Amino acid sequence: MIIDTGKYEILIENGSLKSAGEEIAKRIKPCRAVVVSDDNVHPLYAEILRGSLAGAGFDVAKDFIFPHGEESKNLTTFSAILEHLSEEKLTRTDLVVALGGGVTGDMAGFASAVYLRGIKYVGIPTSLLSMVDSSVGGKTAVDLSTGKNLVGAFHEPSFVLCDPTTLSTLPSEYYSDGMAEVIKTGLLGNSDLFSMLSGDISDKIEKIISMCVSDKRDIVSRDPFDHGERQKLNLGHTFGHAIEVLSDYTIHHGHAVASGMHMITKAAIKRGLCRKDVLPILDKLLVKYGLDPFLYNKFSDIDIFDAALHDKKMRGNNITLVIPREIGKSDLIGYPKDVILEMIREGVAE
Repeated sequence: MIIDTGKYEILIENGSLKSAGEEIAKRIKPCRAVVVSDDNVHPLYAEILRGSLAGAGFDVAKDFIFPHGEESKNLTTFSAILEHLSEEKLTRTDLVVALGGGVTGDMAGFASAVYLRGIKYVGIPTSLLSMVDSSVGGKTAVDLSTGKNLVGAFHEPSFVLCDPTTLSTLPSEYYSDGMAEVIKTGLLGNSDLFSMLSGDISDKIEKIISMCVSDKRDIVSRDPFDHGERQKLNLGHTFGHAIEVLSDYTIHHGHAVASGMHMITKAAIKRGLCRKDVLPILDKLLVKYGLDPFLYNKFSDIDIFDAALHDKKMRGNNITLVIPREIGKSDLIGYPKDVILEMIREGVAE
């Protein structure tokens, strides 16, 4: 299946990694290319990708490999990628290929955005999280010590290739990471997807990826620079990012967002903004896919509040939160800082 975003295409097809070079060459004239990957994914798939690129006429330079994990998504690694691109003599007509999960895509995309003031890049996401979320929309970033994704740029890829067979090597914890974003997509605005998740999805992964990608594509096309509707994609993220940061990223993104979704849904119910039946249905689905709704219990409400204040969605003294109303419907509401603390306390209260 090919999904057209209006600016680039996303191919979702089992086994497509083997023909990645051919698919990229259909869209980008063969040139010099650098593959960026982490030390988990590179041994699994880089040889296949490099062979495919070379077979399609690309001049494949030395790969850049970094230690896996969110702790690598920093300015030090980012700088090292830029130095590598320069050392490999990439020019403005050359290409970066991001092979891996969301961390890889974020850093390779950001490096592509600023190296020589912008060169092309292709995304080949290998985690469920990156396939359903970060492969769409052109957001690229690295973390600072005070918060997540605080330095970055909008830079659209030239092409994205999703091969769902790569998920077979994904550890269960990382699969759950991705399912948190799938559940978010359903709760946010797709009740059909949400209902599908309550059944057996073992033969529906390709369809689920395409549903998530299509939904995000539609939202991003209406708000490419995150000034309005696109902020809805942050459902559960303000509190979830705080949990991630407080854990020094030992709690992975999707797991933290799952707990953040629980918190904001509970707070919304207590304020009469959300149907009461949403929370038990949400929690049942989170648990089904290996996600703990109560990870916030590891931290104090004040610590969560302080970390949330570094969220990039802060506008002056206000933070815009995504408030679930019912399954498949949500709204954006801005709150001052003191109300955010009240809502955190409502979200963690028994």
